[in-house]
Amino acid sequence: MAHTEVTMTPVRLEDPMLPTLAELLTLPAFAGAEVVSGHAHLTQPVTWVHVSEVADAARFLTGGELLLSTGSLLARMTDGELDGFVASLAQRGAHGLALELVQVFRDVPPALLGASRLHGLPLIVFRSEVSFAALTRAAHARILNHGGPALDPSLAPLLDALAETGRSVAFLRAQLGPLLNLPARPRSTLLGTLDALLTTNFNMAETARRLGVRRQTVYYRLEQLRAMLPDLDEPRRQLGLHLALELTRSEAGEALSTAERT
Repeated sequence: MAHTEVTMTPVRLEDPMLPTLAELLTLPAFAGAEVVSGHAHLTQPVTWVHVSEVADAARFLTGGELLLSTGSLLARMTDGELDGFVASLAQRGAHGLALELVQVFRDVPPALLGASRLHGLPLIVFRSEVSFAALTRAAHARILNHGGPALDPSLAPLLDALAETGRSVAFLRAQLGPLLNLPARPRSTLLGTLDALLTTNFNMAETARRLGVRRQTVYYRLEQLRAMLPDLDEPRRQLGLHLALELTRSEAGEALSTAERT
């Protein structure tokens, strides 16, 4: 497939409609949520909500996530380990931690509260039992419903024809819209993961090797990709995504960034 690759400029977009943590907390499913630290950071955009009960949760993050936890793991941590856990989440770009104070804790451990304040990580608590499934469904519906009306993803035009007819930007939006709306860090991570998955025909072991991450990390990112990009297993859809990824590495990527800034 011949085409002219002009630059390797990545698409840089920030969608102002991506919900902030404060906005997610106004959803009915989040009724009863209480913010106990990080009030100054509630305006950060949330890219995903994930239930996690593992000590190395930070390794699976792409940036912008809100983590949900029952506290079962945190209860076994020392004060120093709690600080390290919160620090790792903040360093990897997490935008919040929500803790259910029902089965394991009745109140926030002082060390966890102190670490959250120290590292600027919003800490949210639920003092009655909540459904994590309901929280994630409500949040993901809001996160994915911010990109505007979907365009009809035509797969017929190839790269040169798209460029010649001025349809590159529209094609990119149709194929990758929800991903392009993410902040820079998670967008770059997920686009790179999508590229590796398509190149390896969704071979998890090979994708993990290429990206230098564990397979569990690839599975976590694939879960996000499937929610944002419908019909990811369809061959025609995959062809369109291949073309779109090529476009993000060409002059069309810069054109899309320019269009978003004007």
